[in-house]
Amino acid sequence: MKIGYLGPKATFTEAAAALLFPSQPREPYDTIPDCIDAAAAGEIEAAVVPLENALEGSVNLTLDYLIHEQPLPIIGEIVVPIEQHLMVHPYFTPHWREVKEVYSHSHAIAQCRKFLHTVLKGAKQVPMTSTSAAAKFVSEHPHLPAAAIANRLAAEKYGLVIVQENVHDYDYNHTRFIVVSRRKEPLSPASPLYAGDKTTVVVMLPQDRPGALHQVLSAFAWRRLNLTKIESRPAKTGLGNYFFIIDIDAPMDDVLIPGAIAEIEALGCTVQLLGSYPYYFA
Repeated sequence: MKIGYLGPKATFTEAAAALLFPSQPREPYDTIPDCIDAAAAGEIEAAVVPLENALEGSVNLTLDYLIHEQPLPIIGEIVVPIEQHLMVHPYFTPHWREVKEVYSHSHAIAQCRKFLHTVLKGAKQVPMTSTSAAAKFVSEHPHLPAAAIANRLAAEKYGLVIVQENVHDYDYNHTRFIVVSRRKEPLSPASPLYAGDKTTVVVMLPQDRPGALHQVLSAFAWRRLNLTKIESRPAKTGLGNYFFIIDIDAPMDDVLIPGAIAEIEALGCTVQLLGSYPYYFA
């Protein structure tokens, strides 16, 4: 079975998919919903989609679609460093400082603003649908004095030359990618990239209950369950209604996490388990 990922090819998402599934064929999809729907329909074994970037924050479409539309379990996660490189067509390599246009995704352009302002000041910044699409465009237009900002995989795929490595402004730029699938068994942790296990739950608080969130967090605190992330999202049921996505730095067990969930539900909250799964660092 194929592994689906948010395309096009040679993106950071494909790089994440390749790290987790090096021997399985991979299929790109145009959108996050398309990719998740394909996994739900059984067209692919699993879908790899972005969840959070260290600089840009959460990918709300991924969260909302999993919670409201297609509640597939999360079976794995990988954190991948985002390294942006400036690349040109081989014909233009000796004159790369003379580029007049720089193509990339708008997020990548924003992440490389210092470099563009100092080294390529005056070059027009052209947003594309993805960093991979930018690399493809530059490769197909060798006559243009243009460069692309993309990853190393895109340079290799489209035959471009990296003339400046790591042109991003911040060294610690990482993206979390999750794997969702109809199967409920988590990925096998037998990998040198394996870093641990976590559990993700969604908690809907009762309305008009002072201190409700404090009580929810206390259920984890006195059990000494470490929470690595708490995020609120609109419940889409009315203004002011929110649910909370909580990452627990522990695998699902028979006592602690089920006990915390039972205590939270006794408070009148609704709890949804998104998954208990291994996570990896590239």
